[in-house]
Amino acid sequence: MSWLITGGAGYIGSHVVHAMKAAGEQVVVLDDLSTGRAERLPEGVPLEIGSVLDSEVVSRVLHRHAIAGIVHIAGKKQVAESVSRPLHYYRENVEGMRVLLAAAVAADVTRFVFSSSAAVYGMPDVDLVTEKTPCAPINPYGETKLAGEWLLTAVGRAHGMATASLRYFNVAGAATPALGDEGVSNLVPMVFQRLDAGEAPRVFGDDYPTPDGTCVRDFVHVTDIATAHVAAAHRLTADPGVEMTLNIGRGEGVSVAEMIDVIVRVTGKPNVRPRISGRRPGDPARVVASADLAHSELGWEAQHDVRSMVESAWESWRLRRS
Repeated sequence: MSWLITGGAGYIGSHVVHAMKAAGEQVVVLDDLSTGRAERLPEGVPLEIGSVLDSEVVSRVLHRHAIAGIVHIAGKKQVAESVSRPLHYYRENVEGMRVLLAAAVAADVTRFVFSSSAAVYGMPDVDLVTEKTPCAPINPYGETKLAGEWLLTAVGRAHGMATASLRYFNVAGAATPALGDEGVSNLVPMVFQRLDAGEAPRVFGDDYPTPDGTCVRDFVHVTDIATAHVAAAHRLTADPGVEMTLNIGRGEGVSVAEMIDVIVRVTGKPNVRPRISGRRPGDPARVVASADLAHSELGWEAQHDVRSMVESAWESWRLRRS
């Protein structure tokens, strides 16, 4: 059988493609290349250029490659942009999901893994976020991810499709320098960018009810994210009709100040002191995953620590600027 990986030429998607291929799976990529790059893909992996919003393209790809399973990673993911462009995010993320699922049902696709997000939880007031923690997204991005989960669950139940929604926490790192994160919307590349410019990293708020006053997050290596997809794909293949929603994180909180400290040490700029700004609206004090369910359902757990994330991300960053 073949798996279609939407958004497979992007940062997370390309890691999933490499991991799936290494696990012996046949994979095909559908990507509009708006942010992805074809050169990220392993040799021999077919690339179909197009959008999940184009039902004719999606249907043609599903039939041409006899697709039996889908890993859906394509979509928009910047929180601030989602606030300023909610219609765009609902179209790309929710309508894209609807079009893809409609084509999948028509093509008798029986397995579907969805790239969701911890943003569905909003501002949880708990030490560890479990899958039973109430979902209360606070921005359109999180809303669209939760709507995607609802749609997937309903379609899976109605049509006997095995489904898994994977709620990523804070993704960082790179498996190889060529696959690194080229955006600057996440903390690690944002700090790299400021250090390169000779500027101090910014910390938004140091008066939270946390040990050092800065926000605490669960950072997970993108390589671990990729292996979680492989494990989910294998579980859906082995257990037709199964329905899962799983947190994908390390289950360990790291404060923003602690992460910046690791970054400045890895980059060799230990004398840099962060610049403290006021809190950003909507930033919860602590969001850390319980990954126990992913371990029990998939036999998966994260293998990489924070330093390895930063070291691999820094190597990739330096390669792109050399």
